[in-house]
Formats: sequence, structure tokens, C-alpha cells
Amino acid sequence: MSLVFNDFPDRKSLVLNLADRIAELLAKGTAANGRASLAVSGGSTPVELFEQLSGMDLHWQDIVICLVDERWVDPTEDDSNERLVRSHLLKDKAGAATFIGMKNSAATASAGENACERQLQKVPQPFDVLILGMGSDGHTASLFPGANKLSMATDMDSGRTCMGIAPLTAHHERMTLTLPAILDSRQIFLHITGQDKKDVLQQAQADGASEEMPIRFILRQQTTPVTALWAP
Repeated sequence: MSLVFNDFPDRKSLVLNLADRIAELLAKGTAANGRASLAVSGGSTPVELFEQLSGMDLHWQDIVICLVDERWVDPTEDDSNERLVRSHLLKDKAGAATFIGMKNSAATASAGENACERQLQKVPQPFDVLILGMGSDGHTASLFPGANKLSMATDMDSGRTCMGIAPLTAHHERMTLTLPAILDSRQIFLHITGQDKKDVLQQAQADGASEEMPIRFILRQQTTPVTALWAP
């Protein structure tokens, strides 16, 4: 299954296009199944997208939103993806959506895996829409090169939905959806901006081990459609 690549002249036009696509897929999901699910990533890139989605007319009361990954910090801290989502997406019309977070009271992400798995069982799966970002090192979600449990988190036969993981090159232990959970989606969007990320994506499409640039696990699979959207 080849990657579909869409480029846009600016970030605003990308956000408007992607928000419309997400809204269409969520509306289709609620119409067909009564409920729909949206899995989102953190970072600065999706903030404008979250703001756009928050005001869109959807049956938000029938939509469940969850995270692709989370830093193991309190949801009130600046580094929390939950805080980002609550600040920019779970407001206005989208405030009626149900949110299922990853962070729980366990001292470490690894210790919190079972509780997180139970929480994620409340999210309709397969995900109707899952949005990924990508780092300059080729990581996506919290699947980082060299991370302590990368091989376990990308094992398609693990039977696991989420896993605690400790990146070598980033702050905080993380909780991440595993590769099989990420691919249990009807549509994956890879949302990236800037020439450097376009260069990284092109590098990831070249030969090399998936473990060196974990975004390759997403690009090389043959089960779930992936569309990359890029703007300068």
C-alpha cells in the first residue's frame, strides 16, 4: 500500500483540508456505527488543526477522542498532551466529545500499562481516524529509535494496545499506542510541516532498517491507508 502524499502552499490550507477530511470520516463513522473515534498526537503542529476541529458541526457527543501517546507527567503540566488536547480541541462544539486519557496514578508508564489498556477499551476500535506526527529522528507516536522497548512496541503479535517506553533522546517516560494498535485504524493521517520534515519523510522512504526511523513501520505496512499532508 503506497503512501499518498498531499502538499499544500501554506499551513492554513492544509489545516482546512485535513479538518474537513477528518470531519467527513467521523460523520461517516457515527452514521454507520452510532459512535466514532479519533486518536490524536501532541506537539505544536496540530494546535491549529485542533482549533479548527473544535468549532465544526459534528455529533461530538457520539465521538470518543484519545491520544496516540503521552508523556508520563501530570495532566496539568505544560508537557502533557492531555493538557494540549483539553486546551485546544475539547472546547466549543467539540467540548461535547468524550476524552479518554493515557496518564493514570501509577508511578511509571510501565507500571500503568494495564490500567491504560483498560481505559483504551472504552474507545471504539478500529479508530475511525488516527493522526500522527513525525520527529526529525524519524520517530512517530513514542516509537523512538533505540528506545528500550521499541521491538516489543512494534511487534504485530504482541496483543498489546499500549506500552510504557523510555526514549533515549527525549525527556520523560512515555505511554504509546503499539504498532498493531496504531494500524487498527480506518485511516491514518501523517501531519507534517517545514522543509526539514519533508526531507526526513523522503529519507524514511529510502532503504534502511525500520528500527532506525520508526515511521518506516507505518510507511511500509500493507493494511491501513496512510496519507501524508505537508506544508512549508
